[in-house]
Amino acid sequence: MSSDVELTDIRSGHEFDKAALSAFMNDNVRGFTGNLDVRQFEGGQSNPTFLLDDGERKYVLRKQPPGELLPSAHQVDREYRVMHALASTDVPVPTMYALCEDTSVIGTKFYIMEWIDGRLLTEPRLPSLSPSERKAIYLDLARVLATLHNVNPTEVGLKEFGRPGNYFGRQVNRWSKQYVASKTEQIDAMDELMAWLPENLPADSEPVIVHGDYRLGNTLIHPTEPRIVAVLDWELSTLGDGLADLGYIAQDYHGDSYDEVGLAGADLDELGIPSEEAFVEEYCLHAGLNGIDNWKFYLIYNMFRSAAIIQGVYKRGLDGNASSAKALEYKEAARLRSERAIELLRSL
Repeated sequence: MSSDVELTDIRSGHEFDKAALSAFMNDNVRGFTGNLDVRQFEGGQSNPTFLLDDGERKYVLRKQPPGELLPSAHQVDREYRVMHALASTDVPVPTMYALCEDTSVIGTKFYIMEWIDGRLLTEPRLPSLSPSERKAIYLDLARVLATLHNVNPTEVGLKEFGRPGNYFGRQVNRWSKQYVASKTEQIDAMDELMAWLPENLPADSEPVIVHGDYRLGNTLIHPTEPRIVAVLDWELSTLGDGLADLGYIAQDYHGDSYDEVGLAGADLDELGIPSEEAFVEEYCLHAGLNGIDNWKFYLIYNMFRSAAIIQGVYKRGLDGNASSAKALEYKEAARLRSERAIELLRSL
């Protein structure tokens, strides 16, 4: 999606009929001129992503992966729908050009969207930037998230985008089942969290659009300015409690951040990165909230959810069907994340 992301030739197993794609774009993408050049974005996205160039304009194609898919996974049509709906709002998203649900065209569902020039910065400590730039980007992360949660789902046609009510109850149940199904050894902390969370759920709130994977690495930063120009990767989006998104990004203050060095233990003042308290305050300022009751619940819940997700990745690695051999490096990740959550729980 950005000019500094590594591109490769189309990788083995991801090939598709470029002539069929070009014909589809001729019929469905205004301004397309033909002479299509296709390159694949490097990285481990669950939905393979490609840069399309017709010599005049660039586009991005995002498609389902090849092979048999779980019914609820890789829903590129859902991604298209939410970004298309948000085009009329202040949430920065790419323009959507076309959705193709006919799998006979290139073998899977896909959509085509605007290519946005921007920086993909995945390291939470932003080592290449100045303290003032770091501060500005983190404050914009909070502002943009609040902007998303301020959108009325009904007004943008997303009233039926998620199930109503009991959001956290359903999420805890879902990820508990997921963890149990992928369990490879006894982790006492996970058992304790699965018992504690259902007994300590917050009251239902008015549902908002939840991104589901909102973090620095799923945004594009302006090429020269410290501000967000696009929010990407909406595969896990739904209607629910916006504080789930806020707790998800803020858990980085307490532990690892995917494969990068997180914020835990960092000298935030020296880096210029807002503290957890300042980040949450900035969100509340733009969301119109007067603080957050029981804030640690949202952190504990997200650490549990992350532990369940990473346990599933490790199990798929053991079973030999993970997307990367790196999955086997996550043997202790679920234990570490869940034990950090227990430390927070003990501090309540």
